[in-house]
Amino acid sequence: MDERPRTHSQGAGPRFFVTRVCEADRVTIEPPRPGEPRRPHGPRDPGDAWVVAPTGERYWGRFGAAGLLAIDAERGVLLQHRVGWSHFGGTWALPGGARHEGESAGDAALREAAEEAAVPMAAVRERFWSVLDVGVWTYTTVVADVVEAFEPVIADAESVALEWVPVDQVDQRPLHPGFEAAWKRLRDLVSLRPVVIVDAANVVGSVPDGWWKDRAGAAGRLLERIGTWAGAGVPAENLDLAEDVWFPSVRVVLEGQAKAAAPAGARGALEIVHASASGDDAIVAAAEHAVSHGEIVTVVTSDRGLAERVASIGAQTRGAGWLREMLDA
Repeated sequence: MDERPRTHSQGAGPRFFVTRVCEADRVTIEPPRPGEPRRPHGPRDPGDAWVVAPTGERYWGRFGAAGLLAIDAERGVLLQHRVGWSHFGGTWALPGGARHEGESAGDAALREAAEEAAVPMAAVRERFWSVLDVGVWTYTTVVADVVEAFEPVIADAESVALEWVPVDQVDQRPLHPGFEAAWKRLRDLVSLRPVVIVDAANVVGSVPDGWWKDRAGAAGRLLERIGTWAGAGVPAENLDLAEDVWFPSVRVVLEGQAKAAAPAGARGALEIVHASASGDDAIVAAAEHAVSHGEIVTVVTSDRGLAERVASIGAQTRGAGWLREMLDA
């Protein structure tokens, strides 16, 4: 696939680009027309353009688009009532829009939600991404949990109203066709909460790299790598889940001298658990607590005895190599 610009018309009028040539198919990038009410304040980004498929379909966002599906445990889903001049105006959908060049889908969804609905970026935590890929364009729905309550505020001209809608009432609204199709899949997934519990001693001990000389140092290095991995998201198939990328809660259990690596509690995308005695017992307790709260639990350990114990309470297990392979990717 060649993604270099192929044509470029100069002058006062719109510029047209052919940005992809996939064998016989040509995709045209078309800037907004003069007077088209897009991004009324501030300069346009190169991503603020239409992708025109060879068959004529038009998609907003040269680099794709993304929207935020924010879920509040008490109030439901944040929906945007779209202004009449917008695409399928008068329907309800998600705050969102075109991705900027080099911007991740998650960052784009959070930025657009802040611009359109004044959603504080720190108030939500990503849970999973669902990607619609039509070949020439993608739309990513970023499903995120509200971790700090906030009130949405209409922050630009693209919204008539913003409302929290109970999950079981979303499909009673006239929905944007794209969101309506996505919601049929997503509504059964919004209750899923994956958790990964890591037996740090077992994972550290799976590679003979001298960890026994400095157990706290080895555990600290593992924590750094797991934090990076968790923040980037986990491919859905690695967790046996649907859709594309998940951001599970990750709890790392430290025992003995390794506890000096980090204090117990939250550390970025991780939760550090200190075992008061047996590490295995602490892992079983953490898994049992998570299962009892309806979470989907994966315990990372190659200890067969521990694997049998957590399996008996409804958790699945993955060996240390499963995690190390992803950390090394």
